[in-house]
Amino acid sequence: MAALQTEFSFTLPKGFVDKEGQLHRRGTMRLATARDEIEPLRDPRVSGPDDPFLTVIVLARVITELGSLSQVTAREIEGLFAADLAYLQDVYGIINFGSDADIAAFVEAERGASSTRAPVDTPPPADEGADQPPDDAPPVSRPRRAAIEEVPTTER
Repeated sequence: MAALQTEFSFTLPKGFVDKEGQLHRRGTMRLATARDEIEPLRDPRVSGPDDPFLTVIVLARVITELGSLSQVTAREIEGLFAADLAYLQDVYGIINFGSDADIAAFVEAERGASSTRAPVDTPPPADEGADQPPDDAPPVSRPRRAAIEEVPTTER
C-alpha cells in the first residue's frame, strides 16, 4: 500500500517579492485539515464564509514553505500577485479535493514546469494593468479553478 502524500511542491508563475526585493517562487503546500478551514472563520478579520480574506488565511495555514522565507503569514499571501493567488487556489483545490488522476497530473505538470520555467530575476513593474494581456492577445483559457471549500453556515 502506497503512503499518502501530504505535501506537494509548487512553483509560482510569477513569484512573491519580499520587502528586500528577493523573489520567492518555489514552495510547499500540505493537505488541509478540518481545523484549517474552521479556525479562520473565527478570525475577527473574516466577516463570513464568502469573505475573500478567508482564502488568504487558509492558504497561509497550509503553505509550509515559500522560497527562503522563515514563515508564510497572511501578509505574504496578501502580497502575492493575483496570478499567483489564483494558482495557489487551484493547487489547494486539486490536492485537497481532486481525484488521484488530478493529483498525479498536477505533480507531473509541476515537475515539468519547475524544470522548464525560466527564472525571473527581477519583479515585474507594479503599475496597474501589468497582468492584463494586450488587446490583440489571443484569449487564454484556464483549465479549471477550484474554490476553497466553505463550511455552510445554515447547518449550524
